[in-house]
Amino acid sequence: MKPSKLGSVFLLALAAVLSLSLSSLTTNSSESSDQQLDSLAQDRAKHLARLREQIKGNGRRAADSVFKNIKTMKGMPAGRLLAIMDIGYSQSLGVSCGHCHNTERWESDEKPQKQIAREMSLMMTKTTSLIKEIKGLKSESPAVNCTTCHRGAVKPALDLGTK
Repeated sequence: MKPSKLGSVFLLALAAVLSLSLSSLTTNSSESSDQQLDSLAQDRAKHLARLREQIKGNGRRAADSVFKNIKTMKGMPAGRLLAIMDIGYSQSLGVSCGHCHNTERWESDEKPQKQIAREMSLMMTKTTSLIKEIKGLKSESPAVNCTTCHRGAVKPALDLGTK
């Protein structure tokens, strides 16, 4: 083979090896991320199962009559509150219950994240009502929720990234 062709073959082989190496790094990184999400989901499922067992037969009763220290969402059915906490809060922020709660004493306010979530919930409600006043929106029922900003992360998304 001519030296220039040998060099080209070598570069192509090197590019293929680098490409495979980089794809395995990306795969490992996403696998690690997937494993973390799986463990968060398992942790949430464990806590939710325990709470559902504790409120068995009371899921339709008002949350504030079933749980202690309910400050927002009073009057909401207890079972629905659990679903909102799981999907609306935990999954929207990419966390498990222990991020805001002491999972041995749910009523505790010891973690500042719990109060922050309460205040963010009020902000979300106010923002949703302000959005409804905007004329010309194509949505009949515009809304803002945790996912609007957090996108599955504790820190709200401040840019769109470069994906």
